[in-house]
Amino acid sequence: MMCMPTTRPYHHGDLRATLLTSAERTLREKGAGALSLRELAREAGVSHAAPGRHFKDKQALLDALALDGYERLTQALEAADRPGLPLEPRMTELGRAYLGFAIDNPELLELMFARKHRPDSSAPLAAAVERSLGSLTQLVAEAQQRGEIIQGDPERLNMVAAASLHGIAALVASGTLEAEAALAGIEESIHHILYGLRPR
Repeated sequence: MMCMPTTRPYHHGDLRATLLTSAERTLREKGAGALSLRELAREAGVSHAAPGRHFKDKQALLDALALDGYERLTQALEAADRPGLPLEPRMTELGRAYLGFAIDNPELLELMFARKHRPDSSAPLAAAVERSLGSLTQLVAEAQQRGEIIQGDPERLNMVAAASLHGIAALVASGTLEAEAALAGIEESIHHILYGLRPR
């Protein structure tokens, strides 16, 4: 009588996507420290060597998760963007989309901004960052041309807005601020970012 192997040989239809989905679930539930390619292979029902076809090590898996996160953030921002709106409501919609992504994916967002990525993954990640957050810098530059925003380096001005939104997201992630309150106050937050807190 033949003994059956404890794991099936690699034959999964889309193992890479399955591994990323499982890895993100582990990231949400247990944190990045709990991620293991061997454990993910076991969950997928493939040999422990099979994930190596897609990710040479755990860091490559983390880089892929971060890249996927930026791509999903870009999709969320593109879906929320309304170029025909005046600047403030347009930025409010984009801010709401960013905050919504951050609230739904706090662990993934932390990983995306960790910057502990492998050097050979930096080009794809840099391009993904530019597609997502760079689009907001372009919005600032276009608003400057229309006289809606003060002059200055668009990247530095966008950094102020991005840091404010990311700070609100961090307050939500830490439990200091309720997600509903953050989303309800996004219009006011964008107004303050655009006009400042100093009395006019």
